[in-house]
Amino acid sequence: MVEVVPESIHFPSEEERILQLWLDKDCFQECLKQSKNRPRFTFYDGPPFATGLPHYGHILAGTIKDIVTRFAHQNGFHVERRFGWDCHGLPVEYEIDKALNIRGPEDVAKMGIAEYNKQCRSIVMRYANEWETSVRRMGRWIDFRNDYKTLYPWFMETVWWVFKQLYEKGLVYRGVKVMPFSTACNTPLSNFEAHQNYKDVQDPSVIVTFPLLEDETVSFLAWTTTPWTLPSNLALCVSPDFIYVKVKDNSSQQVYIMMEARLVALFKSDSEYTILDKFPGKTLKGKKYKPLFEYFIKCKESGAFSVVVDNYVRDDDGTGVVHQAPYFGADDYRVCMDYKIIQRDSAPICPVDSSGVFTAEVTHFAGQYVKDADKNIIKWLKENGRLVSSSSFKHSYPFCWRSDTPLIYKAVPSWFVRVEHMVEKLLDNNSKCYWYSESGVSTPVCDLRVCGSCVMTLRFTLTNKPVSHEHRV
Repeated sequence: MVEVVPESIHFPSEEERILQLWLDKDCFQECLKQSKNRPRFTFYDGPPFATGLPHYGHILAGTIKDIVTRFAHQNGFHVERRFGWDCHGLPVEYEIDKALNIRGPEDVAKMGIAEYNKQCRSIVMRYANEWETSVRRMGRWIDFRNDYKTLYPWFMETVWWVFKQLYEKGLVYRGVKVMPFSTACNTPLSNFEAHQNYKDVQDPSVIVTFPLLEDETVSFLAWTTTPWTLPSNLALCVSPDFIYVKVKDNSSQQVYIMMEARLVALFKSDSEYTILDKFPGKTLKGKKYKPLFEYFIKCKESGAFSVVVDNYVRDDDGTGVVHQAPYFGADDYRVCMDYKIIQRDSAPICPVDSSGVFTAEVTHFAGQYVKDADKNIIKWLKENGRLVSSSSFKHSYPFCWRSDTPLIYKAVPSWFVRVEHMVEKLLDNNSKCYWYSESGVSTPVCDLRVCGSCVMTLRFTLTNKPVSHEHRV
């Protein structure tokens, strides 16, 4: 029957009328019944958390998902669509931590993990009704009656099954990875999460001396905006191809080694210095220097406190000499691994706990939050004649998107899936995936990392993996 279309249409009312029609006739379930013998179209829909209300990102993604699954149904497929809920991890724990004033793992231990999980479960579906109302109102067809939750035992058992397959294939190993870390939430974040909340901040900027062991009247100059990483220094890195100079400060008569292109970092005019020698950075490889601190002096046996070379060193900031704290920087970790200063299975030189506080190994600053310790470390450098310059530096820095506190980069021990040996296969499969963008269909080259993929997070509410750290692959 054809209805006359009125001249004026109130679209919200029309939408509600159609939604009620779908509900009265149970249209979605009827479509599923009619298509049950058709070929299956499988659509994996990542579940949201119900600890917060849906926002624009959820609504946009949900609309796209509804379009894809409706299109598949209309093209002759049976498309099961079940709504899911992510009941584990940081979002729910962060809400409970705020409510109960929990500041770290020690507070959870005092409460007891069972009680902590009970508190988390009590709020995990807090906004489920609001979610269902919003999703239905936007017209999405999806099954809320037959939903799934990540806390269901059968769901966790499927995760265990997948992990077991990986373990039996020899693809699981324990290691560390330098990751963005929220000291407020006591957890690592993904790179995606770390890029959600950048802010312009003023950080300390220091230039520090590292005297040559062969001639302590000559010092390398290294620049950093994270003085708190200096107690963990294990190496200095220079560029192999850029030109470095031995230069005398005409005012102090001190002799330094730094990149020629970066003399501007220390001197305002040519008259302030005298160049004594020039050479490519690669000639400095292997030079030994006097460490700032002796907390980890035993690492000297594996080649620590020497100069290494790598092309990641740039000529547009600093001094051209980069101090290496391998467990607080991804490039530092990679370079020190290449030079075997650290080993994949060696104990990490990471004297900072999950709350961002120095541990007992760093005797001068133990118990201090790393960002607060910056000023005390600078004071120590000055008192011990190792500070050449101290100022502030404005730059864009990542903050935790939940706690709005500065992130640090920190080595996190975890379990990983080995992927290095299958990079070519991954790239080949990636080339067969089609990505749809505003400009049309494309097959981009993904940034597939040639390192292990982390499969664990440091949470109390999660699907525990049935493996212990005594088993190494």
